[in-house]
Order: sequence, then structure tokens, then C-alpha cells
Amino acid sequence: MIKIVDKGFCCGCQACSQICPKQCISLKEDNEGFLYPIVDESKCINCLLCEKVCPFQNEEVPNVPKKVFGAYNYNEEERKRSSSGGVFILLAKKVLSSGGVVFGAIFDKSWNVKHVYTESIEGVYPMLQSKYVQSDIGVTYKEVKMFLKAGRKVLYCGTPCQISGLKRFLCKKYDGLLTVDFLCHGVPSPGVWRKYVERELGPFARSATAGKNSVLSLSLNTVSDLSDIEFRDKTYRGWKKYSFVVRRKLPSKGNKNTVLLSDSHYTNPYMQGFLSDVFLRPSCYKCKCKNGRSRSDLTLGDFWCAEQIDENIDDDKGLSLLLVNNPDYQLPMGIYKKEFAFNKVKYLNGGFIESHDCDTIRRYFFYKFYTYFKIKKSLDYSMFMSKIIKKLLKIWK
Repeated sequence: MIKIVDKGFCCGCQACSQICPKQCISLKEDNEGFLYPIVDESKCINCLLCEKVCPFQNEEVPNVPKKVFGAYNYNEEERKRSSSGGVFILLAKKVLSSGGVVFGAIFDKSWNVKHVYTESIEGVYPMLQSKYVQSDIGVTYKEVKMFLKAGRKVLYCGTPCQISGLKRFLCKKYDGLLTVDFLCHGVPSPGVWRKYVERELGPFARSATAGKNSVLSLSLNTVSDLSDIEFRDKTYRGWKKYSFVVRRKLPSKGNKNTVLLSDSHYTNPYMQGFLSDVFLRPSCYKCKCKNGRSRSDLTLGDFWCAEQIDENIDDDKGLSLLLVNNPDYQLPMGIYKKEFAFNKVKYLNGGFIESHDCDTIRRYFFYKFYTYFKIKKSLDYSMFMSKIIKKLLKIWK
């Protein structure tokens, strides 16, 4: 049975809880906000299915993509609404046009991130844009299997470990399944995100409705009135200098979307912590699903520094790095693509192979964060303590 002794060996894909025939595996959130499986041993029949579907207990060998493209969506509006080149929505449209189903991550009303499915293009739009929080998979692997058995085509988009978990859960190949992962930097703590939304975004929602000097009780009911949160907004600073933007529809302005907060990604405290790898899931620091191990059909990412190999391809509106792992898949119409050699591009987005180790900073961050619940203060403290420790280590050597 699944027993989590070292949290670094559980990616939270939830394949184990969904495969269990006795439903004796539940998920419990730890003090960092991550979900881990707990087994009710009194119900367990020791079938070992939970171990067989675990991506971290069944590590695949690395895989090199068959083709690599720099790509973007010809539709400017769809490209603008996407974090990168707008390729995902074209993949979704192709599946939907054949009566298929699309699975992806969305925000719920309280701005938690979860996986859901849709059978319409309207349901795809909330799946666009990056969401730098670990999503709750729920029972979507079971739903995928149900649709596939019914003869429906399915597109499932998720992190490499989520795709790996899905593949192992299904146990066999389905011709109607298209799996899409992305070059993953790592998944941040839902607990940290929840506190950030409540305590640091909440005041923007309050001041927008009641005046900056008003004193109102802070709750998720307040922040659920926000209309939009984008981690990668291109509107104000372009694709490369993307912004963290929070919007709300204000009755006083005819329910038009009003920007309450617009930070550059390198000054926003949440983005600083994410990009510095400070509050990622422990398994992200020793990921076993990167480097093509997920066996996804397609992998999407940002084609950062594309100008190093082709100065004409980047117009700062968003450019995707599209890795084709399944040579039998036919890409949809509407995609501009230019092929490159994998060896030339694999270091232009570190998400393909990188895993980071920042255990010292991470420990001090969580120690401070659950005292003050302020990301910026906790980041400053953890960075300060890390510098002191490094200096002491040099002295001792």
C-alpha cells in the first residue's frame, strides 16, 4: 500500500486514490497546503494497485521529442488571451469539433485551482492562461476513462506528473486520448496561494467597494467577487515582461472590468516566491516526470530566448515551444510553426530538465509564513537567513 515516508516522493497526482477498489485512500492537506494520500488500513486488501499507478514508484526513462517547433496561433485574439503562443485552444477546438471532451485547470469561485472537463468552447476559455498553483485533480482520471470507454475523444492537459499519473491509471493505450503537458517549473503550495488571496488580494477587493479606509471582515466571500486573476497578462508589458493582474467588475462603472492590481512578475511577491522555487511541492525538487518521462503526446512551453537562434520569430506577443512526442498526431490548422533541432532549444526553457534544490530557504520561508502569513516578509527573512548560513559555511570550511 501507499505509505508516504518522504514527502519528496509523492507528486500529488491522486492516481492512487482513484484506482483503489475499496476507496480506502483519502487525501489530507498538510501544514504547507499540499494533499497527500492516507490509507485506511482496516479496509485495504493489499492489491498494490496504488503502488502500480504511482509515477514516482515507477519512474520512466527520459524521452527525446520527435519534432520541435516554435509555434503560435494565427488568431491574434486567441493568442492574446493565452499565456504563450495560444496553441492549446486550437488543440481543444479540434477535439471538440469531433464531439470530444477537454480537461484542464480552472479557478473555482474562491480562486482555488482544480481540474474539470468541458464539452464546449466556452468552457475552454477559463482553462487558458497559466495558473501557478497545484490543481486538485479530483476524480478526473475516472471521468477520462468513462468518456474513452464511451468512444469519445478526450484532451487532457496537466503537469508532467499529472499526465504520468493518468497514463498509469488507465493501464492501456486509448486511441481517442490526447495528452498535453507543459514545461513545468514546479507547482506552488495551494495553502500559500489561499492565504495570499485572502490576506493580500482581499484588501484590494474591499477598498474597491467600500473605500480604502473602510474596515470590513475579510473572508473568501470578499475575494470571490474578483472577476479575473492572471499570472501572465501581456496587456501592459508584453509577453516577456508579463504582469500579475487582478481585476474586478464594479457596479459603479457599469460592471466593466477594472484593474485593481498590476504588478510586473519580478516585483509581485507571490511570483517572486514561485520563480525562486521557495514554496513548491517537495517532489518538484527531485521530479521524476520531467525530461519526457510523462509520455505525453505533446508538450507546450514558452520559447524564451528564441531570438538567439532566429531573430525574426519573436514579436513579443507570445511564442510557444511545441514538442511533438507522438509522431502520429496531426497538428490542427491555424498554427504557425517553424521546426528547430531539439539540441538547439532544450536549454532555452529550463522546465524540460531542471529541478532545483533550495531546502534551506524553503524551511525558513514556511517557518515565517505560518507566523505572519505575509509572503514578502517571509521571503525576505528566508533569503536573509540563507545568506547568513552560506557565510557561516564558508568560515567553517
